[in-house]
Amino acid sequence: MIQSMTGYGKVVVAFKDKKISAEIKSLNSKQLDLQTRIAPLYREKEMEIRQMIAASLERGKVDFSLWIEKEAGVDATPVNAALVENYYHQLKDVATKVGIPEPEDWMYTLTRMPDVLSKTEQEELTDEEWDAARKAVEGAIAALVDFRKQEGAALEKKFAEKIDNIERLLAEIEPFEKSRVEKIRQRIVDGLQQIPGVDYDKNRLEQELIYYIEKLDISEEKQRLTNHLKYFRETMRDGHGQGKKLGFIAQEMGREINTTGSKSNQAEMQNIVVQMKDELEQIKEQVLNAL
Repeated sequence: MIQSMTGYGKVVVAFKDKKISAEIKSLNSKQLDLQTRIAPLYREKEMEIRQMIAASLERGKVDFSLWIEKEAGVDATPVNAALVENYYHQLKDVATKVGIPEPEDWMYTLTRMPDVLSKTEQEELTDEEWDAARKAVEGAIAALVDFRKQEGAALEKKFAEKIDNIERLLAEIEPFEKSRVEKIRQRIVDGLQQIPGVDYDKNRLEQELIYYIEKLDISEEKQRLTNHLKYFRETMRDGHGQGKKLGFIAQEMGREINTTGSKSNQAEMQNIVVQMKDELEQIKEQVLNAL
């Protein structure tokens, strides 16, 4: 089964007083275009995270985020009580020596002093926490892959429908193809007969008609298009990773349909060709999303 390049996945893992969230989403792209936003604590693992994503997703414009949410009150900035006391005594001494009044709102004054409210400890990433974070990353990637498979199944169904439609339209051309030979011959003969005093060699006319009709013959185009339709179906069954090949096959199908249209000198045939082009255009639009 083919996969789509469009997908989304998110997983939240609890670890002690934290919630570790990993979120990943992807859109279509010719190669892997990865953008990451990783919490500072986990940045040392960025290369490992990138390798995990590249191994699973292969292609696509991928946006990945990994962040931490802590329980309320856990991450509050501590007050340096010893420093507050030190500032208090220093300010009282200065006020006494200089002869100025002491602050009316001591708390407001002291909390605005340097380093009273500061977080000096440096948090380190433990193996246990990284194991939890890695589970979140792996889970988000797996969820995105599942999403891609679901989207891929819908794409495959759409492609099969469009291929069937092109095949049906191709069969509809045949009756007009057979009748147009006689119409071409009759139209040329009628045109010659309307010119007064013209004498022509019927054998030579027949030879010229055969040459003209051969130039308008679409048997080879029909056969090649039939082969391309078959190859498209076989490639879809090969599974994911066939998006580029499907795009190339669609281009070749377009060549044969365009040539058929240029050789079709009947309105009915040209109308059918237009419908085939419409079906193929929808395939080309969606095949860009196939992995």
